[in-house]
Amino acid sequence: MEQTVSLMLATAALFGFAVTAVTGYFLIPALHKLHFGQTIREEGPTWHSKKNGTPTMGGLCFIFGILVAVGVAWLGFARKEAGVFSAGHLHAILLVLFLALGSGLIGFLDDFIKVVKHRNLGLTPAQKIIMQVIVTGVFMLGLRALGLMSTTVMLPVAGAVNLGILYYPIAFFGIIFLVNAVNLTDGLDGLCTGVTFVSMIGYLLAGSLLGFIHVSLLAAAAAGACVGFLVWNFYPAKVFMGDTGSMFFGGLVTALAFVMDRPELVLFFGIVYIWDAMTVVIQRAYFKATHGKRIFRMTPIHHAFELRGWKEVKIDGFFALIGAIGVALGLLYICIV
Repeated sequence: MEQTVSLMLATAALFGFAVTAVTGYFLIPALHKLHFGQTIREEGPTWHSKKNGTPTMGGLCFIFGILVAVGVAWLGFARKEAGVFSAGHLHAILLVLFLALGSGLIGFLDDFIKVVKHRNLGLTPAQKIIMQVIVTGVFMLGLRALGLMSTTVMLPVAGAVNLGILYYPIAFFGIIFLVNAVNLTDGLDGLCTGVTFVSMIGYLLAGSLLGFIHVSLLAAAAAGACVGFLVWNFYPAKVFMGDTGSMFFGGLVTALAFVMDRPELVLFFGIVYIWDAMTVVIQRAYFKATHGKRIFRMTPIHHAFELRGWKEVKIDGFFALIGAIGVALGLLYICIV
């Protein structure tokens, strides 16, 4: 059985990598022909202007790669192991993909409007939040229907804490925040891809430790797809994932923790996204409170490192290291709690 599971995870990772990398070979020229280029925001670092016109919506590469990899691994291995995998596991996988694909669809609409109108403004904030509220609400109903949601969370030091009815609004707005946090992290070549690869390694190991093999399956496919996408997205990027990809990753990173009924794990495995997003929240709050003063030179914080003279590759490596520390702490937390 263990050999079968290992082979399944390896197959998922390999197909995730290969399908994503090959898809990029065909998709990038197509995006060029369609003139689906990124419009760089004016308030960003001035040297980012040279990235104008770089194809966006490249997240379609790894979305396709992950779906193919999960499908091949499930049909090739999981269905044969009736004692290990169940219909419940398949339902949980589909629920994860619902949040990821639903979030990715919102990102796709945002990207499409941007490239058609040649501006850095797609969906309005109101349109985006309404869609996210709907997708998140359906996802939480799915968790409830599958018995994957309790109001008790495991916290460091405090242990098991029953939040009662407070759990639902916290979870609801937490999911929306986390999806958008991953979206914010996609600001440099390879940054979000590399950080998400580290996060997926964390989920792969956590799923194995806690007995959620279906979570490990999704994480293995996504980890392989991240490496496949880095072939095209590593500095200097030949394609950007766009909101299509970053919001898909946001849904994936968030949903994996929730289908294990261990939402607190995203605090560890998503530490970089949360850090990056919180600098934006803090900056805006401080700016309003002080009528124009700033704490950071620029947010999200990865741009502040750029303004200090750090190269994009160095920032990618540093953020991946922070993510790896978060993963290590998360795995330690699982072993202790």
